[in-house]
Amino acid sequence: MPASLVISAPASGVGKTTLTLALARAWRKRGLNVQCFKSGPDYIDPAFHAAATGRASVNVDSWAMDRSTIAHLVSRGGNADVVLAEGSMGLFDGVAARGVSGTGATADIAEMLGWPVVLVIDPSGQAQTAAAIAAGLRDYRKGVRLAGVVLNRLASPRHEDLVRRALNEAGIKVFGALPRHAEISLPKRHLGLVQAEEQIEIGKLIDEAARFVAEHVDLDAVLHAAGKWSPQAVANGLNVTPPGQRIALARDAAFSFVYPHMLESWRAAGAEIVSFSPLADEAPDASADVCWLPGGYPELHAAKLAANARFRSGLRAFAETRPVHGECGGYMVLGAGLTDADGISHEMAGLLGLETSFAKRRMHLGYRLAELAAPMPGHQPGARLRGHEFHYSTILAQPDTPLAVVHDATGAVIAETGSRRGHATGTFFHLIAEGR
Repeated sequence: MPASLVISAPASGVGKTTLTLALARAWRKRGLNVQCFKSGPDYIDPAFHAAATGRASVNVDSWAMDRSTIAHLVSRGGNADVVLAEGSMGLFDGVAARGVSGTGATADIAEMLGWPVVLVIDPSGQAQTAAAIAAGLRDYRKGVRLAGVVLNRLASPRHEDLVRRALNEAGIKVFGALPRHAEISLPKRHLGLVQAEEQIEIGKLIDEAARFVAEHVDLDAVLHAAGKWSPQAVANGLNVTPPGQRIALARDAAFSFVYPHMLESWRAAGAEIVSFSPLADEAPDASADVCWLPGGYPELHAAKLAANARFRSGLRAFAETRPVHGECGGYMVLGAGLTDADGISHEMAGLLGLETSFAKRRMHLGYRLAELAAPMPGHQPGARLRGHEFHYSTILAQPDTPLAVVHDATGAVIAETGSRRGHATGTFFHLIAEGR
């Protein structure tokens, strides 16, 4: 049975991803097969997990997915030696209203699967208080078991000693302590980490993180504290309908935010995916029956996308007879115009009237529950879809017929309804699952 652990923390930005990658690579170097998962709707981290382990990672999300779907997704870890689930935000951070099987908190996954939690604690600006925080997290929710902690970004040996003593007195195991080490810092941008495929040196960075963590963390003690987990048998798999039989999928640095489990579910249902690169001025495959533009960073490549005439004309020709759908950044590119960070407006595909601006930034973040008012690829009117929205672009105009009535996690109706015109549809949320 695989050794299983959840890597979490009191908050974002304390080193969960770095520790997860380092542990995964360090154990892989020992000859162990490691399977990673990402708790929550982050679509960037799974690619880092795959780079560290050589195995595809997927998201598991208690707000959007039912227990059967989560069990199906994690069952791929049954043939691994170690299973690591990286959390999102703080351990208990989720939304106020319960979703399908929870609030989206990492603690939901830890309790649901029975996987012990390793906390990453950054005690910068504090000492013994770090133990109080760890003890509070340990005792906050029955059913969530704390295996121990890894301390990160310690200022000095004296600092480490103070924190260790307090944690020992609280009965909390310390697996190791990491001094500050800039060489293993992962670069970031406005929507999170710079994507793994954009970092040429990502393998070397993960190797250095693994070396550093192995030097300062007792890897054997962490494994000993892990749970022994056996995947449960699941009768059904993912309840996701592919948008078509042969799908032209935009994939490059501007269109990369795709949940791995979605692509897997499309293929499992018999669909064929044919990728193309708008940044390389490629048009969607003419033999496809649907085109899908995922989110990404089109705001960073707006000028190039506007200049790529073959891509835009090919997309327009495709949409004359077949459905085209865009999610978030893909939706923005289907629109009439996109204003970049410098305030320069760029003409987009014009299949929808949407106009957006990255110069006027406002964060849009949260779970979304949409009820379709019109069909979109793979889904009929009345379908209820669960997804997540995260972007900084402002809507300047959204003149087309709304695609859906969209609610946030509290049930409030939001303005980002999506749009439809002819064969083109778009949403600001990234689809995670069909939901109730």
